Amino acid sequence: MDTNVIGRIHSHETFGALDGPGLRYVLFLQGCGLRCLYCHNPDTWVCGGKEVTSGEVLVDILGYRNFIRSGGVTFSGGEPLLQPEFVEALCRGCRENRLHTAIDTAGAVDLEKCRGAVDAADLIILDIKSADPEMCIKLTGEDNRRAFELLDHCQSIGKPVWIRQVVVPGYTLADEQVRLLREKLRPYTCVEKTALLPFHRMGLYKWENLGIPCQLAEVSEPTEIELRRATDILEGKIR
Repeated sequence: MDTNVIGRIHSHETFGALDGPGLRYVLFLQGCGLRCLYCHNPDTWVCGGKEVTSGEVLVDILGYRNFIRSGGVTFSGGEPLLQPEFVEALCRGCRENRLHTAIDTAGAVDLEKCRGAVDAADLIILDIKSADPEMCIKLTGEDNRRAFELLDHCQSIGKPVWIRQVVVPGYTLADEQVRLLREKLRPYTCVEKTALLPFHRMGLYKWENLGIPCQLAEVSEPTEIELRRATDILEGKIR
């Protein structure tokens, strides 16, 4: 492992239970090229954060080794693949210490720039904003081409993938949107798990604090019934 790779981080969580298997150390990296309308971490968009070396971060991670041994480490953000050398170094360091690694990404970074980090991780958690390229542009400012290129690469090397999608009323919380996602994912045997996450308003205060207008400020969160229907469509229980 190269312990001298410099990265910029936003924060970390030491006992995350939602970002991969088991209890995990979750490192949130600074920077993101997307502008998701429902982003709950808009404070990670721009350059900033704390500058650290890969060696410094690994030392901190290993301080929690006994607690995360059956879980691992997840690199999130922001968009962690915007700092591919940093993430790759940390993945390799974790592997040397027998810790499982996951990269939580929107897949919006060119594969040629981040392939090393992707290959070094044990699991990719891929947030597909929408299976529909035009809807993806509405939600994020970019289409989903790179996300599916990343998924194609994971399929070709047998890299395990968990898929996530936030369902937003008026956008992705629609029967045809969920059906499209189901059909698009059908050929990928590398996908171990797919989950629909309900849009929430918990990060709205960050938009307000940053003085950034939020287009979804008045959008209601999905009901349990709406989320159940979408999940049933995804699982093929409703055609």
